[in-house]
Amino acid sequence: MLNIMEVHETNQMIEQEKLDVRTITMGISLLDCAADSVDEVCDNIYNKITTYAKDLVSTGKAIERDYGIPIVNKRITVTPISLVGASSCKTSDDFVKIAHALDHAAKKVGVDLIGGYSALVSKSMTPAEELLIRSLPKALSEPDIVCSSVNVGSTKTGIDMNSVELLGHIIKDIAHATADNDSYGCVKFVAFCNAPDDNPFMAGGVPGGTDGVFSRRRCGHQRRRFRPRRGFPRARRSQGQKLRIPM
Repeated sequence: MLNIMEVHETNQMIEQEKLDVRTITMGISLLDCAADSVDEVCDNIYNKITTYAKDLVSTGKAIERDYGIPIVNKRITVTPISLVGASSCKTSDDFVKIAHALDHAAKKVGVDLIGGYSALVSKSMTPAEELLIRSLPKALSEPDIVCSSVNVGSTKTGIDMNSVELLGHIIKDIAHATADNDSYGCVKFVAFCNAPDDNPFMAGGVPGGTDGVFSRRRCGHQRRRFRPRRGFPRARRSQGQKLRIPM
């Protein structure tokens, strides 16, 4: 049973030590949104996100009320857009249209960020992936809450130096495109090596390739010291000695 000291300690963790849950993230597969027309792809993306994620924010707020712990961010990740738009996007501006569709859908459901405007090019760039990379200055300056990532290498396949060279110029262009906002577009972009298959962290958030239609994930963060559970040996530190944790 809980006693008054544990209740007081929990209250202190929230009010003084800022205990919170950093984010809850919903991953949505958009593979079935591919189509021959860019406008149709955008409509499919908007409709799917607003359908599956319509209760994400309200559910997060309900959890906050039930447990009394704030959830700082509510986010969405989607299938890498270079795959979704590969058959329909013939220019960089076509990919920018998809970025706007993501932005509108994310704002409609009330989330803070949406990730997945991404490309995986560790072996080489397809024409669609190159178009997406070239679209980044517009895609990260015109929409507000869209995040992007590019995986340029892996331990298994090596590094695609063509994409590395291209990204060097593109990142500078992103900074110039958002210069009036402290080059904030660069905050919404990350270049990876060995990108994880399922990543809820922004700006490189993407759902796993083996996930179903959608997956719900929680990314927790506690801004406080580590406190072992009962029965777990506490770390001991004598004066002048380094912290020692019993193994």
